[in-house]
Amino acid sequence: MKQMALDIGLAPVPTLANFVPAGNEAALEHLKLWTHNPLRSPVPTFVWGESGSGKTHLLRAVRESLREHGSRVGWIDVDTLDPPEFDEHWDAVLLDDCHLYTATQQAAAFNWFVNAQNPAHGPARWVLAAANCPPADLRLREDLRTRLGWGHVFQLHALGETERRGVLRRAADDRGVFLSDEVMDFMLRRFSRDLSSLMMLLDQLDAYALRTQRAITIPLIKSMLEDE
Repeated sequence: MKQMALDIGLAPVPTLANFVPAGNEAALEHLKLWTHNPLRSPVPTFVWGESGSGKTHLLRAVRESLREHGSRVGWIDVDTLDPPEFDEHWDAVLLDDCHLYTATQQAAAFNWFVNAQNPAHGPARWVLAAANCPPADLRLREDLRTRLGWGHVFQLHALGETERRGVLRRAADDRGVFLSDEVMDFMLRRFSRDLSSLMMLLDQLDAYALRTQRAITIPLIKSMLEDE
């Protein structure tokens, strides 16, 4: 529980700008195009990948970007225990972690999908969904599973341990910051291991080290946590 609290305290709002693509450029460019274009195609989009590949980061980033542009968004994730009815005022529907949906959530997601694509009034709405496996492998009700997979589908790739360390090291070098192996081990053990979260953590550590005029060490990280 303590670890979760630390992560939450350090988590800035996910954005498309602070997502580190690292092999997922096509998916990121697609989402930028669809999110920033009010005339976006209503063809649904599905992203999938293992834990740490950035699925939830991207969906939350899209949600925030759409809201900033004045759009209303319907959202279901595993914590949405009692999803509301579809709202005709929504401009898009976002479905996160579909592979974990209960029967109630699946029923709501299906209803939202059908109403978004075939609304009673106005144009069709965009549906963006995410899961840990491709649509064909989802253990969901068949009518929902097949609909999730008929549009644009992108696999998100998580970096391996060595690649993740390499990207983090290069990012630190670009900032003129030295990260010892011990500090990097601590960061990878104690915080979210997806690359975008690690890069945001590095930004915060860099700013805190500059403000306190100290090198980035494990004691400095702990001090920053206490100040948050």
